[in-house]
Parts: sequence; structure tokens; C-alpha cells
Amino acid sequence: MVVGVDRARALEIFAAVMREGSFSAAGRRLSLTPSAVARSIDRIEERLGVRLLLRSTRTLTLTAEGQAYLLTARRILADLDDAEQQIADQGAPRGRLRISAALSHGRLCIVPLLGDFTQLYPHILVDIALTDTIIDIAAGQADVAIRFGPLADSSLTARKLGETGRVIVAAPDYLARHGTPVVPEDLHRHNCLNFNFRRVEPVWPFRRDGQDFALSVKGNIEANNGETLGQLAAAGVGVARVGAFSVVEDIAAGRLVPILDAFNPGDAEAIHAVFVGGTNTPARVRVFVDFLRERLAK
Repeated sequence: MVVGVDRARALEIFAAVMREGSFSAAGRRLSLTPSAVARSIDRIEERLGVRLLLRSTRTLTLTAEGQAYLLTARRILADLDDAEQQIADQGAPRGRLRISAALSHGRLCIVPLLGDFTQLYPHILVDIALTDTIIDIAAGQADVAIRFGPLADSSLTARKLGETGRVIVAAPDYLARHGTPVVPEDLHRHNCLNFNFRRVEPVWPFRRDGQDFALSVKGNIEANNGETLGQLAAAGVGVARVGAFSVVEDIAAGRLVPILDAFNPGDAEAIHAVFVGGTNTPARVRVFVDFLRERLAK
């Protein structure tokens, strides 16, 4: 009987032969001689009592039994790789970490943290995609996604990273030219910059004397992210209502001024890290989510 280590090596050799297309190419890949590769295949066939390969001077052809054996060999080798990766993750987290984040929040809040993260975990390869398209975590399109607002019911795990409120802003020179709105209704006389992903008439929410209400607003520019709207407002184009995180630097520098704060409805959006949870969650995902919770809470 072949011992377990030898049998796993035999599976690896057989899979390499079919992947590379010849004994010599598989031998180069595995640092073995072609004769050693051939002997390994012979031993497998002798042990199983079936022919796995039909060999000619130029080609290798799988028999039906060989095809079934190859499928099984690939599955077993993949399971071994997964098991070893999980054990390795218990030490130093490693491997490719695929992150999906929204355009503005990703660029302004996530990307600036990645340098520190990679210094803490040098064996993790960070692969980040910035997009406002909702990707499918359960289908394996990413390991972790940063999402805003209410989450749909699913089997995924979500950990709250923080929350962000919204603020109405305009540039000082715009307000000097057009006047500063004192009550929400004053916005009817202003160029209100809006998001372009709403299919209904744009409305901004407000609260007065404990009562919430919505006000229809109009403007001549729309965009798909708050960072762009904040840039337009800072350039004096109009008034924008955006996530506070996207304009915090402009407000601190005096390029933008918050207005109508007394009527802010307090509609903060929660920010979550979403991933496939459970005991098999890779360490690289867990440490990244913990890192974000610590840094974004500051």
C-alpha cells in the first residue's frame, strides 16, 4: 500500500502530466526526470488495475477511467491547498484579499489606510476595486465589500464600521453671489446639484420642529458620486447635499461652508463590511475588517 504522502504526490504528478501535456514537461515543472514521472503513473495504474492513459510517441490520451481519476485528483489537490491555506492563515495571514468599495468612500477613506495595513500584514496581497456597482460576495466576486445604508437579508456576515451623515454645502463665493439660504424653501432660488441615479424628481429631506418633510430641488448638473458633487460645489457651481466624509477636507479648508444645519434630518447611513462569515472565513478577511473597525472609528 502506498503511504499517504506518496499517494498525494502521485496525484500531483498525474494532474501535472495532464496539465502540461507530456511527461517531460511535467517533470520540468516538478523537478523530476521524465522516467520518474512515467514510473509514478505506472504505479498508479498497477494499484488501480486499470489503464489511465493511452500513450503514443506524440500524444497522451485519457481513458474513461483516467478522466474520472483526473477530476478526483484535481478536487483532492484543491482541498489540500485549501486546508493548508487555512492552517497557514492561523499563523501569518496571507493570500489575495479582494476588496470592493464605493468610488468616493473608497478613494477618500479606504485607500489611504491600505499602506498601513500592508505594513502590518506583508503577506497579504491587497486587490481593491472601486465601483458603485453592487457586486455579489456570495458568488465569490470579492472577499469583502464596504456598503452603505440598510442591508438586504442574506446569509452574509456584516460588521458595522461606523456611519456617515449628510451635509448641505456651498462655496463662500457662491453664497456671496446668490445669498445664503436661511430656510429650506430658499433652495428653490438656487442651483442644487444632484445624484443621477434617482429616477424620480430629486428631493432633499429636512426636519423642522420635529417634523420630517421633503423638498423638491432642481439644478443643472448631476453626477453619480458625492465627491464629484462636492468638487462642483467647491468650484462655485451650486449647492450640494452629500456624505460628510466626501467634503470634510473642503470644509476644514474653508472651500465649502455647511448650510441649513438647523434643518438636518439626521439621516446618517451606516457603513458595513460585508463578507462570507463562519469558521472558514480566511484570517486575511478577519484582520482586514478588524483593522477597518479600529481605524474608521477614530
